[in-house]
Amino acid sequence: MSLDRHRQIIDAVRQAGQLSVTQLAELTSASEMTIRRDLDVLTEQGALQRYRGGARTVQLRGEETPFAVRAHERSDGKRRIAAAVSEMIADGEAVVLDSGTTCLEVAHALTGRRLTVMPLSLHAVNVLTSAPQLRLLLPGGEPRPGELTMIGPLAEASLAALRFDTAVIGCCGLTAEQGLTAFDLADAAIKRAAIGSSRRVIVVAEPAKLSRVALALVAPVSAVHVVVTTEDASDEDVHALTTAGVVVERV
Repeated sequence: MSLDRHRQIIDAVRQAGQLSVTQLAELTSASEMTIRRDLDVLTEQGALQRYRGGARTVQLRGEETPFAVRAHERSDGKRRIAAAVSEMIADGEAVVLDSGTTCLEVAHALTGRRLTVMPLSLHAVNVLTSAPQLRLLLPGGEPRPGELTMIGPLAEASLAALRFDTAVIGCCGLTAEQGLTAFDLADAAIKRAAIGSSRRVIVVAEPAKLSRVALALVAPVSAVHVVVTTEDASDEDVHALTTAGVVVERV
């Protein structure tokens, strides 16, 4: 019976991202005391991550949610993040814009700005192509299927040849201990090249990514200057990043 309940808890938390003890008790028809014991066991097994009052998913380090699915998740929060990032960027800046669904929202937020922008995905290129005041630079490389991220040595060479004021980097995972990580090795190399060519690094991240570690290391947390996330980011995750010297903006 407990094994069935454990599987139910794991599946529910992975689907929702995170759930409270109260929500899990209602879902499983078990007492909150029983759920707390279950969460302790599952945390020890590495099946999920415990926080005060509930649990959050531990996404597999080699497994990335498809772009089409992510594009419909937490869209309001992504738009708030994008608006905040736009306010941090001054007219005239040269900006390299990473791939991902949150960075795509940043592309929308930058369309009316007087900037030089190199987007690293074809999704963002499509958004920025008709922006009247914006100077658009296109990287070389080949598009990664689904994500349409530009990857490969030609894309890396394009980044190495330029110097940007700001890099806006999408986040697969970011923790104070493990740094910035990505699911795809080629994507990690592109993010690393963008960071290396930029004076300032702004990471855009939904709250769940601030406790996640993906497969490929991009850079240590010391390479990140600012993280923009939403107001429901956990105090614990935010404190760890600010202690490491990162400015965290919750919007």
